[in-house]
Amino acid sequence: MQDQEFEGQVMLPPKPLNAQKGRGAVSNLQGRYEVHEREDYDDGWEREEEAPRIFRTHVTEEMARTILSRNQSPDIPFGVSLNPYRGCEHGCIYCFARPTHSYLGLSPGLDFESKLYAKVNAPELLRGELAKAGYKPEPIALGVNTDAYQPCERDYKLTRRVLEVLQECDHPVGLITKSSLIERDLDILAPMAAKRLAAASVTLTTLDPAIARTLEPRAAAPSRRLRTIRTLTDAGIPVGVSIAPIIPFVTEPDIERVMEAAFEAGAIMASYVVLRLPWEVSPLFKEWLEAHFPDRAARVMNRVRDMRGGKDYDATFGSRMHGEGVWADLIRQRVDKSVQRLGMHGRGLRFKQLDCTIFKRPVVVPPRAAKTRASSSGQLDLF
Repeated sequence: MQDQEFEGQVMLPPKPLNAQKGRGAVSNLQGRYEVHEREDYDDGWEREEEAPRIFRTHVTEEMARTILSRNQSPDIPFGVSLNPYRGCEHGCIYCFARPTHSYLGLSPGLDFESKLYAKVNAPELLRGELAKAGYKPEPIALGVNTDAYQPCERDYKLTRRVLEVLQECDHPVGLITKSSLIERDLDILAPMAAKRLAAASVTLTTLDPAIARTLEPRAAAPSRRLRTIRTLTDAGIPVGVSIAPIIPFVTEPDIERVMEAAFEAGAIMASYVVLRLPWEVSPLFKEWLEAHFPDRAARVMNRVRDMRGGKDYDATFGSRMHGEGVWADLIRQRVDKSVQRLGMHGRGLRFKQLDCTIFKRPVVVPPRAAKTRASSSGQLDLF
């Protein structure tokens, strides 16, 4: 490719796409809210090869103002979610939460998986929410945007502390993860499941470890996730498999094999999502394709557009999760037939089966929550 002239300067030809070991994104592209745009250009001096920048994981502790997120989306089976962390070290290239790092002035690329935020007051905020007089319990989806069991959870234990609050209050919770770290909390989840207060889903996109290493570089290997499904099942916890996302010509050929392996491991539910490419996820995913699957990159994107009305992504409710058109229908039929053949249950069951009737408000309320309740009602509750 020849250099191109631009306002008297010579623009550098694009650098080759080189993925960093242990990272999903190939670049650190700018977020959509940045004011100034930066690009390389040749100023006449000799061009020297720079050593690649190493993105080491850094966790910033933050005091969140709120902890429960509510939605009324008709194509999501839950109405309330809780995310103890922002950013995710698993580095899944397809993660729909990547664009949220743009709000922080950071890149949805490598920054998203290396510059993390831990909401260290999450358990206290949750306790305060559950203590409110008008609070009405419904299952909380834990770890939806970013994995609640990503590596930094080993040190911070925020997810475990949140579960302890929910267990104390007999509050239902549904978890979704790619990590075997969830097994650490069996002592909490198993008794909750016995009361119909806990269910889990394990995301399994492919059985191919080579694809998984680039697609989800710091998540548990596929074989390890299958062992986690078995461990949770043996502990009496209802487990589903989430095939998300289905990527044409990359993970799509594995649909039936993934479902069969998950069923044999003990999964009783199955759900799926077709690849979603909102905002900056689209260029990041295309870079990943060119770096890891250049032979089929065009085919993959053409098929994605076939299922998205000719666009990289369509956020319309009702179709954004599963797509539309012939190819989306074929994927839907393949999943449905496998569910029927294996005798599994479909999407959303893990929340429908949870019990919201035995909830009790926390006995001890954090000082901040107590102050809020006193100011709103005039006096504290006796019980």
